[in-house]
Amino acid sequence: MKLLRRGDSDKPNKPDVEVTETTATEEPSTPARVGKGRPTPKRRDAEGKRRGPVAPAPMTAKEARARKKANKGNKEERKIAAAERRASAQERRARMLAGDDKYLLPRDKGPVRAYVRDIIDARRNLVGLFMPLALVLIMAMFVSPELQAIITLAMLVMMVFMVVEGFYLGRLVNNRVRARFPDTPDGGFRLGWYAFVRASQIRKLRAPKPRVGPGDAI
Repeated sequence: MKLLRRGDSDKPNKPDVEVTETTATEEPSTPARVGKGRPTPKRRDAEGKRRGPVAPAPMTAKEARARKKANKGNKEERKIAAAERRASAQERRARMLAGDDKYLLPRDKGPVRAYVRDIIDARRNLVGLFMPLALVLIMAMFVSPELQAIITLAMLVMMVFMVVEGFYLGRLVNNRVRARFPDTPDGGFRLGWYAFVRASQIRKLRAPKPRVGPGDAI
């Protein structure tokens, strides 16, 4: 493109000076974002689509009665299924309390653990009295704060007896298990701890329930 400098009108004899303008290479324009082309659906409509199509309203009274009967049948089926699940859970618990090995927890399964439970259940253990006596002592502490020092000392003495009896039960159980089941890998501290936890529970709350009574020969 030819441009005339200033003063060219005063110098008509000089040739025009060509000035070349360089332009930067144009970068391709970024395409504009295209809209969704539709309005954003409402939350109620979106939830309705996720749940599925809604059944149309009944057109006749007969259709309404049929639909009500079908809904009533579905509710009854759900109630029956819930009752069956409760009955099944009660049956599993009853079998577990009875000592059925199929329904026992992994820690209680096997003849070795059943034998340990029989050993503990056939004894009158001092550690089984700890929880009831501890509750009595705590209640007495609130009734008579003056006895707090005596009650605290009594609880410490009970804990010492519990530790001593726990060691004794652990040794007793391990020795008798090795004599009855010489090839079993179950033993040591874990078996002693299992016996101690069983002995510390109230007899009526033990699970599985005791199969032998206090003083029975094992």
